[in-house]
Amino acid sequence: LQTMSGNEDDWLALKPQEPSPSQCCGSGCKPCIYDVYEKELAQWERAKAKQDKSLLMAKKEQSNNSELNPDTFTAFNISSVEQLTEDTYQYKFELPGNSSLRLSLGQHIVLRGVVNGLEVQRAYTPISPGNAEGYFEVLMKCYEAGLMSQYIKTWKKGDVVFWRGPFGGFPYQPNKHGELLMLASGTGLAPMLPILQSITDNEEDETFLTLVGCFSTFDKIYLKPLLQDLARYWNVRIFYVLSQETSVEKLPWSYRENTYVGRLNEDLMKTIINSCRRKPFVLICGSSAFSEDMRRYLKAAGVEENSCFVF
Repeated sequence: LQTMSGNEDDWLALKPQEPSPSQCCGSGCKPCIYDVYEKELAQWERAKAKQDKSLLMAKKEQSNNSELNPDTFTAFNISSVEQLTEDTYQYKFELPGNSSLRLSLGQHIVLRGVVNGLEVQRAYTPISPGNAEGYFEVLMKCYEAGLMSQYIKTWKKGDVVFWRGPFGGFPYQPNKHGELLMLASGTGLAPMLPILQSITDNEEDETFLTLVGCFSTFDKIYLKPLLQDLARYWNVRIFYVLSQETSVEKLPWSYRENTYVGRLNEDLMKTIINSCRRKPFVLICGSSAFSEDMRRYLKAAGVEENSCFVF
């Protein structure tokens, strides 16, 4: 009997743990962490019924072959850490040889962190071009009380972190839309950049682009040099909406004519939409409150629901 209960303990130790709500990033991933858990649980139940532990051998918790995979977490090395603003960092991760992540536009990947013994997962969109070779880059904002932020703040060059994916994305096709209007709040800029760059890199793509970046102050605008470069293209316009600045007079002169102070409200939305050169298809990325507001203002400005995509 003793061996029986010892055996029972062994099996319990092997049982997959149900994810806690904090581990689900809530982005509608396929497979979600809960799907992965269901699959592993079914595998464990089959093995236990047959009393055959070798049936669990195929269970890969994480892989080290550096191929990004939606089902399992893969280890990646941090090759550089750059602080962009007081709470925002740009991290560069190594890819073996000159391989690339091969992400579709605007796809996100899921990071796993362990904080105080709690496993947490969050989704992030790489800002590097999808075909970047040998590396990928992610923009991350650290929040004072954020669980994942506590983990990210400890990172330094050479550390190993685990990602899985890719998920989601905006199914972009060159020249499908006359104009893309991108509404991004803070790090919501991330999924817009690969799309912007794919259009400016493709001479055959004549889509007009209007990017509206919402930040609290001028200092909080990320990646200014990159955005200034992109704004030089004939088909790209970039506007900034700064909620906590009081006047554009304090800004460098090259920013004054394309910056609005205050919030992006219904009137400003109408002004921007009326200035679009063609009927816009709208991409939105920011907090859920930001996305709600944008949808409301767009509706008031006469943009139909089916002309919007929310990341």
